[in-house]
Amino acid sequence: MEKIVRRAAHAGSWYTDDATKLGEELDGWLRAAGLAKNPDVRGVIAPHAGYSYSGRCAAFAFGNIDPAQFSRVFLLGPSHHYYTPKCALTRATVYSTPLGDLPIDLEVVDELQATGKFELMDLHADEAEHSMEMHIPYLAKVFHGWPVKIVPILVGSLNSENEAMYGRLLAKYVDDPKNFFSVSSDFCHWGSRFNYTYYDKKHGAIYKSIETLDRMGMNIIETGDADAFKRYLREFDNTICGRHPISVCLHMLRNCSLNVKINFLRYEQSSQCRSMRDSSVSYASAAAKGGKGQVKRK
Repeated sequence: MEKIVRRAAHAGSWYTDDATKLGEELDGWLRAAGLAKNPDVRGVIAPHAGYSYSGRCAAFAFGNIDPAQFSRVFLLGPSHHYYTPKCALTRATVYSTPLGDLPIDLEVVDELQATGKFELMDLHADEAEHSMEMHIPYLAKVFHGWPVKIVPILVGSLNSENEAMYGRLLAKYVDDPKNFFSVSSDFCHWGSRFNYTYYDKKHGAIYKSIETLDRMGMNIIETGDADAFKRYLREFDNTICGRHPISVCLHMLRNCSLNVKINFLRYEQSSQCRSMRDSSVSYASAAAKGGKGQVKRK
């Protein structure tokens, strides 16, 4: 089959394209997070901003991964530029990074495509999107020396029914202990430039109100209740850009046979908003744990 490479399109801007420097940077953040590899961690939620903003926070997700446990990583990322009411699969056979290439699991991509529920995105749309690319260098670093393939899934603007449908469809992959899931999302985008200035004064300064709002959402995600998360988004309209990938993930965990629990480990903001002229983006990292023996009690 012809080799189709998705270039590391955001290297050199969103993160350094110097392999040595990038490796040292990621190592530094992983060391600082001080997490032990945990064989029970089956997935993560991690941010996708430029590494100078969210790289440190992301280490609290990726630092949990025990690479010896997994041979395949499913990536679920939101679409920022390309509109689709479905989920889309890559046409690439390889995702390139400054730290080495990660091959696509073509067998699983074909299997998903055969369901008729996915569309294929062209290489231009794939390379324009940063949500999954920002996870790739961390995965290349953590899985260095271990054979791993990836399954990138671009999650479009799904309605509730389709979030549940994709969750049911992907649940069987959670049951395979060799599969890992990397879900990409930033949290609140606050400020007039994001058309979002929700502020509840009872929490004090604006940045504290933002944190309270984000933590409310994070607490609901930890319960695993996809319907409650939907109600929260409807009520507060919090600008969580990975709302659809997170919702699909919650439906996956609801429908799989393992008992997998999400736990947030780190929360940061790009800056502390104190006036209506300010703006910030929030970042949160979580690990989803579910050991091989932790089967749901029906």
